[in-house]
Amino acid sequence: MKTGSFFIFFTVVLAVYGIVNFYIFSRGLQSIPPGSTFRVWFIIGFWFVVSTFILGRFLDRAGTTGLSTPLTWIGSFWLGAMLYFFLIVLFIDFTRLLNHIFHFFPQVFYADWQKTKLIAFFSSVFLVFVLILGGYINTLFPRIRTLDMDILKTVKGSRDLHIVMASDIHLGVIIGKNRAAYLVNKINGLNPDIIILDGDIVDEDLAPVIRQNLGESLKALTAKLGVWAITGNHEYIGGVIPAVNYLVEHNIKFIRDTSVLIDNRFYLVGREDRDKQRFTGQPRKSLEEVMKDVDRSYPIILLDHQPFNLASAAAQGTDLQLSGHTHHGQLFPLNLITNAIYELSYGYKKIGHTHFYVSSGFGSWGPPVRIGTRPEIVDIMLHFR
Repeated sequence: MKTGSFFIFFTVVLAVYGIVNFYIFSRGLQSIPPGSTFRVWFIIGFWFVVSTFILGRFLDRAGTTGLSTPLTWIGSFWLGAMLYFFLIVLFIDFTRLLNHIFHFFPQVFYADWQKTKLIAFFSSVFLVFVLILGGYINTLFPRIRTLDMDILKTVKGSRDLHIVMASDIHLGVIIGKNRAAYLVNKINGLNPDIIILDGDIVDEDLAPVIRQNLGESLKALTAKLGVWAITGNHEYIGGVIPAVNYLVEHNIKFIRDTSVLIDNRFYLVGREDRDKQRFTGQPRKSLEEVMKDVDRSYPIILLDHQPFNLASAAAQGTDLQLSGHTHHGQLFPLNLITNAIYELSYGYKKIGHTHFYVSSGFGSWGPPVRIGTRPEIVDIMLHFR
């Protein structure tokens, strides 16, 4: 990404982050009685927590891991809590506005207004705590999503192909050694013919991945037809060349705007992430160009991290497209936004003879929390003629 564009993007993100947090802070402060000792602790504690995510990422890049890891964890949880505090405060303010017009609050609310505000404050904190705790526990137990599909093409040899796919792993500070080992054990336990890692394998920064030697965990993945991967936007955010090189050194084969015939039975077609141009200034190849040497009589499996332009894949004669990226919003109600942006935010769809599946992903970005969506590993059995 060009320096000027990155600076503008970073400034906008910081401005929005600051405004949202100030809105939550100001409403929280209004709930605490003036002169209360708790008021001072609230001010200090609130802005400390707000700063932890940015400070943790900065210290991590500076190599101060003893401080950066706990700060990143605190800050990551705060990102999820911030969303729900913002929604709660917004709801309360909207309700108060309606009450100003229609006067439907019971009189008991006004008997001790300061007490009412304090009860609302602690009730909101308790509600958000329960949501975040439940959402974190949810991330620890990915489900195995099983799919069974028929491909209307003949092949030589076995007429079945067992694929296991994981997208959006986001290896780094949050998704570390234990989670990586869990993923590898689950995938290997399914005994797939081929393993596909469908982009965003690493988070933005490669340093925590190297520091924890997470590549060694991925190296334990085993499938007779190999472990194949494509780039996601997060590989580009952190630097695509070092990320890909590191993963290739650990037995992961990348398909980057090209195709490969596997076992003389089917093609894997892998696209570069669509954000390539945003980060490098160079466009990715069109799908027509990527598939120009593909024999359409063979089954074709297309890997494209971001699920845009599904009709284009169907028009090119692909039989199955696998995508990720969306996390299906990760935190409700953000799935309403991803549903509006993507033709398929999550799950299965068929256009003509082409099957599409968009995974909600294994890992998480930002908060290690999922509410309204489950992390998953996708277990696919393809049946050819």
